[in-house]
Amino acid sequence: MLRCLMLVLVLVAAAAAAQADEIDFAHDVVPVLKKHCAECHTGEKSEGGFSFNTQRQLLESGYAETGKPDESRITELIRSRDAEEQMPPKDRKRLSANEINTLRQWIAAGLPWEPGFRFAATGYEPPLLPRDVVLPPAAHAGQNPIDRILHSYWVKQDIAPPETIDDDVFLRRVYMDLIGLPPSLDEQDDFLNDARRDRRSQLIDRLLSRDRDYAEHWITFWNDLLRNDYVGTGYIDGGRRQITGWLYGALVNNTPYDQFVRELIAPTAESDGFINGIKWRGTVNASQVREVQFAQNVSQVFLGINMKCASCHDSFIDRWTLDEAYGLAAIYSTRELQIHRCDKPVGRIAQAAWIFPEIGNVDPQAEQPVRLQQLAAVMTSPKNGRFSRTIANRLWHRLMGHGIVHPVDAMHTQPWNADLLDFLANDLVEHKYDLKKVLRLIATSQAYQSQSAPAQDSATSEEFSFRGPVARHLTAEQLMDGVWSLAATSPTSINATLPADLYYGDDVSDIKLSGQWIWTYANTASSPQGEQAAFRKQLTFMKKPRGAMMVITCDNEYTVWVNRKQVGADKDWTSIEVLDLSRHLKKGENDILIVGRNAGNAPNPAGLYAEIVLTVADGKHVRVATDETWQASREVPNPQKTDAVPWEAAVPVQPQNTWSAGSDAAIKAELASATNTVRRGARAALLRSNMLMRSLGRPNREQVVTTRPASMSTLQAIDLANGELLDNMLATSAQKLLPQLSDSKSFVRILFRRAIVREPSAKEQRLAESILGQSPTAESVQDLLWLLVMLPEFQFVQ
Repeated sequence: MLRCLMLVLVLVAAAAAAQADEIDFAHDVVPVLKKHCAECHTGEKSEGGFSFNTQRQLLESGYAETGKPDESRITELIRSRDAEEQMPPKDRKRLSANEINTLRQWIAAGLPWEPGFRFAATGYEPPLLPRDVVLPPAAHAGQNPIDRILHSYWVKQDIAPPETIDDDVFLRRVYMDLIGLPPSLDEQDDFLNDARRDRRSQLIDRLLSRDRDYAEHWITFWNDLLRNDYVGTGYIDGGRRQITGWLYGALVNNTPYDQFVRELIAPTAESDGFINGIKWRGTVNASQVREVQFAQNVSQVFLGINMKCASCHDSFIDRWTLDEAYGLAAIYSTRELQIHRCDKPVGRIAQAAWIFPEIGNVDPQAEQPVRLQQLAAVMTSPKNGRFSRTIANRLWHRLMGHGIVHPVDAMHTQPWNADLLDFLANDLVEHKYDLKKVLRLIATSQAYQSQSAPAQDSATSEEFSFRGPVARHLTAEQLMDGVWSLAATSPTSINATLPADLYYGDDVSDIKLSGQWIWTYANTASSPQGEQAAFRKQLTFMKKPRGAMMVITCDNEYTVWVNRKQVGADKDWTSIEVLDLSRHLKKGENDILIVGRNAGNAPNPAGLYAEIVLTVADGKHVRVATDETWQASREVPNPQKTDAVPWEAAVPVQPQNTWSAGSDAAIKAELASATNTVRRGARAALLRSNMLMRSLGRPNREQVVTTRPASMSTLQAIDLANGELLDNMLATSAQKLLPQLSDSKSFVRILFRRAIVREPSAKEQRLAESILGQSPTAESVQDLLWLLVMLPEFQFVQ
């Protein structure tokens, strides 16, 4: 009943903001407004008191009701036949039916606005070179420079500084911002019982030193920015390459940002997936070819410049021209690149050129690798203040909810506090481009540790007033991790391919193989091509294992069945796989069947190695590996009837030069993977996206994404209220928690602390206990979990 009521409420709210047919603000709406309205209602003109120079001015005017075109005053005026009120006035040409429909669609879609666009130019040109900042006097010794700048700002703006947040609010905020996970109960107790005056800064340092947790949180931010994912458009046909392993290593090792960017622009084989973009199938628009993608992506990510508009024609958003966009594209190009305007050739060939020649150049006659190295050098030059300002602004936005320049991809607009932006950028350079130093500087400021302020999403930099951090929606990945943390139900395998030593942390040399290579006979050096062999292991469990991972390789190929269901197969004898068997095993008897096959065109070595890492009671690990205790048969059984063939003991295989040390080392690395994945649990950022993550805002990453949607969609409302995926996650957690429920009062307190890092109020305690009921069931526990997940304190970083 509770969920049904919630579903109705969120659907009503979401339906009000439901988008109409897709509409292009730049190409559909702007021409209509410029043609009929801008002369009297933009810039310094506001006939009738109405101006829409910026989106915020339009929203505050009251002339447009978001999502309600037929209730909007604009629609009434452009449709009116009253000579005294109609717009445009009676002496001007009226809007056509198509133009009226365009504006109605725009209003229905929520008045989307191109980031940074305004109808009248500001006359502001952002500085390129770094600018020294003279800090205002400190109020006390050791005062954070951010707070010194903001104190002066608040005095000038006549704004009262926000109050400091309580320890429990700070604790959850800083954990979610820096590593993306809520603090455990022990971590909460440790911090709240810490009597040191600098306990907050000490905690910030500890969190930033948790390299893997930091990397697994911030990889979401960088995957969005760098269009990197684990599956999707282009990966199947080779028209796209991941940079996951390189990116994870760079984050774990905290690679300096200038080096990080140089390795992306002048890449290695591990990092070239970003600048190569996506090779789209079939015929594409000229602005979608890889060379132009390069210009768009590099300028947006590293400089906060929108080159998409300038990739079709001279931009009307800022000063960039078609030739400049193509000049940047030509730096990457290995072919003659013809300039196209609105997808039509203009008869000119692009010449490789850097867009800020004041600080350096790229030689258009050099070979492509040299041009890329020159671009990487000039992009990351300390002279390029635009480069350091852009990332500093992105990090401020990430932790504070609103950019110093806003939107973050409109770095041509005036910041609401230029001294603050330039100080952060300068500090980054002074600390050798250490991004963690910037995060620490922000997180240790009184400004960051202040109470949240109301959002001002539509405000341009000039219209914005900083009054404290803005509450931010959890990312899809944070929400998933947060739900799993309620009962320690994280998945035990990941989809991202990561360096084993960095991800798992174990010294691979310390891993010992507990099994043997096996076959149906010992001397397999010249096994017949096409030979097949079956191997079987029966396992009995008093309880279903908490986790089970199989490391397996076979020369040449294998197929694995668990309890008569196929769970994996591979034909590459050089590869070693890790299979998650957790959901396929059960209490009682289990049947493991592996069929190996020797391929090739002539007799060649054959052998199978498999090792299962089981997590049993108290988190202990047990290994079951191939050896002479496995059953073997040259007669391959029907997986549904494994008892139908005669079984004998498997035979350890004589060592082969083709396997030996190289394969043993790789198997050890994968064993580290299997053991530690079961132990640590997987983070959502390292998993392929599912329907729930997509509805919560995780993009498909076919385009650069610098900010995710701030408002709830209809699909998200449905998935949170009654979606199958979330329901299954909560049901699994409830089943795990129910046996731990001996005292409802303490159980409720623990769940509140896990979910929102505070004790429940007396009223919340009574409500939660009433939901559990006199005799709690898995269903009542699940209802309580769902209510906690629906709380704004859970959904937001506040």
